[in-house]
Amino acid sequence: MQTSGRRLAGRTVLVTAAGQGMGRAAAIALAAEGARVIATDRDAGLLAGLEGVDIRQLDVTDAAAIGAMAADVGEIDGLFNCAGIVPHGTILDLTDDQWQQALDVNVTSMVRMTRAFLPGMLKRAEITGTASILNMSSMASSIKGFINRTAYGATKAAVIGLTKAVAADFVKQGLRCNALCPGTVDTPSLRGRIAAAADPVQAEKDFIARQPMGRLATVDDITPLIVYLLSDESRFVTGQAVSVDGGVTI
Repeated sequence: MQTSGRRLAGRTVLVTAAGQGMGRAAAIALAAEGARVIATDRDAGLLAGLEGVDIRQLDVTDAAAIGAMAADVGEIDGLFNCAGIVPHGTILDLTDDQWQQALDVNVTSMVRMTRAFLPGMLKRAEITGTASILNMSSMASSIKGFINRTAYGATKAAVIGLTKAVAADFVKQGLRCNALCPGTVDTPSLRGRIAAAADPVQAEKDFIARQPMGRLATVDDITPLIVYLLSDESRFVTGQAVSVDGGVTI
């Protein structure tokens, strides 16, 4: 898949967690394909420097803020639910508060975003023939278990279930919904987890060793698939958990 051209000209796509990492890379790639991109993040300062996009502050755990933004933005063609956190630990380490936070950020935010924007997306699908939701899941989900990822794996598995349910409910109305399941991507979030490890050098080696390809993914390894799944090129693809993991789940 190549990202040359203007495959999203005339389309409006909203991206959450666009301040850094995969969200920011996605916003840039989607704008380059001609989309009107609404780039949101809880920390508006992280959105600085994004050019050619509509920058908005949004905390995806705030139901009222989501509703207000949906009313203000109106109908959109694409939604990339990218916001998420990566809790560390086994189930014995997991407190109720940590579990609730993981649910709120990784799952409930997607439920609320989808519920708020879906009616407008269905209207757009009546005109264009298709609209697309892309949810950020992970290879650490129902696809594969990893140590010290109980809350993360469980919530990302829920994202896959949510994705398939939405896809099934609205497939006849032109609404597609897919989940993206990356391997280990070199982002500020990952670098923060590495730095926080007892032995950062070994932690980085361990993350790299997960991938049979022998390296971390870059955001540029993932963005072509994001563009594809939010464009008409994937108009016959829905309800899928799409892995981009360097061979982890071979």
